[in-house]
Parts: sequence; structure tokens; C-alpha cells
Amino acid sequence: MIITTTSTLESRPIRDYLGLVGGEVIVGANVFKDIFASVSDFFGGRSGAYESSIQEARAQAMHEMEGSARRLGADAIVAVDFDYEVIGKNGSMLMVCVCGTAVKLG
Repeated sequence: MIITTTSTLESRPIRDYLGLVGGEVIVGANVFKDIFASVSDFFGGRSGAYESSIQEARAQAMHEMEGSARRLGADAIVAVDFDYEVIGKNGSMLMVCVCGTAVKLG
């Protein structure tokens, strides 16, 4: 399946627009990640634990979106957009949302 942030595909005409598809994932931060992130913040550098969680959540949300598009019979998803929000008590959770338009190619 072709997945792109652009609204068109070069040399691949869109025949039908099948509708919006999306995927949402909410992940919680745990104590161990918070401890390692605090150490990274103190000494400087990146927090691999949090980066890994965000990458995994994004991949899961995309997988969910792609499944929805396949059920519609889509060949591609165009105009894909990502949104990240911190939610929950004290911002303890991260929500990753991805959406796009499922299309049938000509």
C-alpha cells in the first residue's frame, strides 16, 4: 500500500476517493522511562526510551489506518497527517493520531 503525505501521486492517477481512514494509539509513560528520561535531561542528550515509545505508537497507528484502508479496497492513502497530544492526569499519556484519505488508483 502506498502511503504519502502528499495529496496526489506522481504518474498514478486517483480513480476513486473511498473516504477518510485513521488510527489512534494512546501510550502511557511508566516509572522506568521517567527515571531514564530524567537522567538524560540532567546530563543532556536524547531520551531513547521516550523516542522508542513514540516511534512504536506511530507505527501502530499507521498499521491501524492501513487496515481500515484495506477493508475499503484502497490501493493507497494520500494526504496523511499526524497529530501528537499529551493527555491524562499530569500529562502521563501520549496520544498519536494519524489520518488520511483512502483512494483507488487508476
